[in-house]
Amino acid sequence: MAASNRARAGTAIILGAVVVGMAGLSFAAVPLYDLFCQVTGYGGTTQVDRGGGARAELERRMTIRFSANVAGGLPWAFAPVERTIELRVGADALAFYRAESHARSPTMGTATFNVTPAKAGQYFVKLDCFCFTEQQLAAGEAADMPVSFYVDPKISEDPNLDDVTTITLSYTFFPAAGDGMTQSSALASPDGNRYNEPGASARPATLQQGPIDG
Repeated sequence: MAASNRARAGTAIILGAVVVGMAGLSFAAVPLYDLFCQVTGYGGTTQVDRGGGARAELERRMTIRFSANVAGGLPWAFAPVERTIELRVGADALAFYRAESHARSPTMGTATFNVTPAKAGQYFVKLDCFCFTEQQLAAGEAADMPVSFYVDPKISEDPNLDDVTTITLSYTFFPAAGDGMTQSSALASPDGNRYNEPGASARPATLQQGPIDG
């Protein structure tokens, strides 16, 4: 009888350990998945370069297209200022999106992002971006939101990317809960854009609510 009780107790301990282990794995799954996406660019996840060090600029050129969406529940209009730009691989680029609030009181939004084709995600590198923090707009306020980036020269070492000549950067703004104004980016306004090469499309996109794709 004592042996049977010990066996049941041992089984209960093992089952408890399994449950705890599964719970721990479930909590770890999201950050591990995020880390996997950041390292591999899986699903069009972009990379972040906080250092902004020197890199080679290649003769290879890339067209960058910009797309914008606003999720339900956020009364904002949101669109790229420039629909497309062309740049050399490895060169810094600066693009702007314009957001305008149609709300009667301050509202906050947070932007998610990805690039297509998804296989280019690991080579699309951001230096600074409005998507790094929540953004707040006062009632009726409009703001230009910058993103600074480059295409990693290592893309030319990947034969799987030889066919890629255009990359689309997409953002979707969702409602966000929070208090206080977020700090604005230190990047200049579109009038002071010194990054992009001549020939970039400067046609402003019409602000709309809902999907916008150049």
